[in-house]
Parts: sequence; C-alpha cells; structure tokens
Amino acid sequence: MDDAEANILASLGRVRLCDLAAADGLPSDGYKMCVSALTQSLAQYSAAVVELPPADGALLRSGLDSARLFFHQRGYGSGEAGGGGGSGDAREWCKTSGYYADPQMWLEMYDFRPGITPVEPNGVAELPPSGLPDMFSVLGKVSREVLDAISFSLNLRSSTFTELLDNIPLRSQEVSSSVLSACCHSRPSMEGAQQHSVASQDDEQLLVFSDQENQIDKTLLTLVKSDRSGLYIKDLQGRWILVDGDLGPLDIVVYPGLALYRETAGYVNPAVHKTEVGNLQECMFGRCSLVFKLMPRSVARLSGEEMRAAGHGVDAQFQVPILVNDFMQTEHSANQLFPKNNEPSPHVEQEASYNFVMKRKKEGRKTKALPPSKRLRLEAQRVLKERVQDIADKKGIKLRFCSLRDCESHIKSLDRPCENIRTEIGWPPGVPFVHPHDLPNKAKLMFLEAYEPGWTASQQDLELSFTEP
Repeated sequence: MDDAEANILASLGRVRLCDLAAADGLPSDGYKMCVSALTQSLAQYSAAVVELPPADGALLRSGLDSARLFFHQRGYGSGEAGGGGGSGDAREWCKTSGYYADPQMWLEMYDFRPGITPVEPNGVAELPPSGLPDMFSVLGKVSREVLDAISFSLNLRSSTFTELLDNIPLRSQEVSSSVLSACCHSRPSMEGAQQHSVASQDDEQLLVFSDQENQIDKTLLTLVKSDRSGLYIKDLQGRWILVDGDLGPLDIVVYPGLALYRETAGYVNPAVHKTEVGNLQECMFGRCSLVFKLMPRSVARLSGEEMRAAGHGVDAQFQVPILVNDFMQTEHSANQLFPKNNEPSPHVEQEASYNFVMKRKKEGRKTKALPPSKRLRLEAQRVLKERVQDIADKKGIKLRFCSLRDCESHIKSLDRPCENIRTEIGWPPGVPFVHPHDLPNKAKLMFLEAYEPGWTASQQDLELSFTEP
C-alpha cells in the first residue's frame, strides 16, 4: 500500500456505534462530532467505518468462520449456477434466498432473508451457515443507527426513513426486504479457479473483475465485513480507494446505496464499488464476506418529500414519487446518475474564467487593464465562491442553489433556498452569500463596501477614468 492510499485510509470516517446512539433532549457534542465525521466521510469517500461493541464484533467473526466452513464443505456443481439465491429477474429482487453460484465471477453466496425458508432442489430444507439470524439482527440495528445519523445531518425529523423500512419485528406472513448474504470469492474448488490462479500468477498483479466495475447497490445502506481486503470504492475525486485494507476486528464498512440517493434527492451519493479477488491462489477458502443490505419495502414510495419539508432544494428529477418495486426494476448507470461528474464544477469554471481574463490582461497589448473596481469585484466573487465551496466540502454538504432569476426574486423571501443553505453551512450573518452564478449586484456592493469603505462613492470616478482616452 502506497503512502497516498494509507493517508486516505487514515482519513476515512471512523465512528463507534455506541457514539451514534441518539438520546432524547439536545444532542451532545460527542454525538454531533460523531455524525459530522460519518457524513463527511460519506460525502468525500462514499464510505465510512463503524466500530461495533466487542460482543457484536465477536459474533461477526464467528459468522465469517461459519461461512468459510459452509462453502468449503459444500461441493460446487454447475447445475447450481443461477439458483434461487441470485435470480437475475429484477422482479424477484425481494424474494432471493438460499445458495447461488456465479462461475463467471468466481462468486458463491448464501442469501438469508427472514420469512423465507430455502429448500434444496430435492425438496429438502437447506442447512445455512450458523448464526445468520443473530447477525441479521445486529447489522439491521447498526444500519438503522447510521440512517438516523444521516437524517440528523440533513436536519430531517427523527425516524424519517421508518416508513420505508420493514416492521420490527416482522409481522405474520411478512418477508424481509433486507437481506444478509454470506459470500465467497475465488474458492479454489470452483470451476475456472485453476485458470484464475494461473492468470494471477502470470500477470503478477491483482485481478479485478471487469464486469464488477461501477457497481451501485440499489440499497439504502450496505454493510460489509470481510476476512480479507479487496473492496474498492470510488471517491469524490474519481479515485478507486481500498476501504477495507486497514480494519480492526470490530470494524465494518458502511456505504450508501441508490435508494438513499433517490430518497434524499441526491444529497447522499451512492457508492460506486468493485471487488478485487485476485492473488488468492494460495488461499484454500477464497475471500469470505458478510454483506447486509438494508432495503426499502417494495410497497413504499421514494419521493423526497421529507427533504422538501426540511427546506432543501429538490431537483425536478427527484420530485416525481416512484414505487420501490418499480425503482428496483429500472436500470441505472453511473453515467446516467452523475452526468455532472464529467463537467467542471461552477467553482472550477469561475476560476478558469478568472485565469483567462488575467491571461488576456497580461498578453493583450491593446487591451486596457481592468479598473480597480472591476478587479476587486472579480476577486471578491472568486474568494467568496472558494470559501462557500470549502465550507460545504468539509461539512459534506451538497450545494444546491436557486437560479439567478429565482435568486433575485427571492431576496425578500424568508423561505428562499439560498437562505436554507446559508443556515446549513453556518455562513456568517451580515456577510453576503455567493452562488455558482454571478453575485447579485447588491451583494457585490455590500461586500465591496465592507471590504473597502467608500468604494461605492468612488465607483463612478473610477469608471470615468477608465473610459477616458
């Protein structure tokens, strides 16, 4: 692991589950710091690390041992590929259960879904890895605690996402929407494992499954505990980050999914991830993982109404409610979800435009220099934009502002979107706010007058001196 990657791992948000437990009354400083560390990590790296209590950590380690033994003792047969646990039919997303093998990805998994009892092809009940019900309960509690912390950071009402989740406990005849999967990558006894091993030895490098790149879970949250590192997630800068390379025995990785992105109107980006499973030829058990997926109920709706109620700006694409069952059957790609990733941000555009103006000022012999008033105004605008973007990035806030025309009409409105952003990032009172579009003239005048007293009175003189031959 190189130094840059080690620094990124060190900066991943690491929080203790006990610190995420909410209590009645005012939030403690410890709780606010914990939530801040969690949400900043999710904003920058699309992942965070949660430290479990010792008893829960021991349970998961025992569960990994049980899963490892389960797959090791189970003989693989090609007839089991595409079994009930991993049906490719999108309509069956909330009914998967039992064992499944995908030889193309060197992957085996066992889905545990409360409410469904998987059976073997011969009709006999399938014997699962031990401890799955207890681990399902523990990870379900962890995921709900993390979800509540995210709602707190977005200033939403407590238990905002409860309507999307299954009952606790499940009622009679109900089937869980969430699922706990015991997974095993690159077990040597699988078909193709020998070729996989040879390829890894010849290439002398880790082998990444090409068809796993840019994977996005359609979950609210995904929790992962593995016995070996290999989970990569793309960060805010587009770099692939190994997020489980330095985990302690009590640590698990948590990352948001597409359903949470949709319900929060794009304020919480889903993790784009892939799994690296090469260089395991000397491991007889492969790479085993426990993956808990917190899913919304199939009959629930993703609408973003709570975000609007909290005063957040909601783009048009999130304003039409969609049934979860329909959402799960809709294809989504990273390029469709994040078209802005390929475009420079307003901050970058403004800086480029400023540099271009300064370059023309230096190179153009016939071009007159900008007057002091315009230079100061341009510099003020650039500095303010940088300041707003820095604060938003550090707090994990996704900036969403009204358009220039709307902003000018909202100057005297108490519920204008810009005012909500000011409050959210803690912008100092009395200091004019800046948007991705140009500063309104009144805001420019306010800033410049505060920056240089008497500037307004001298502006006309400066402009006249500029126009004189």
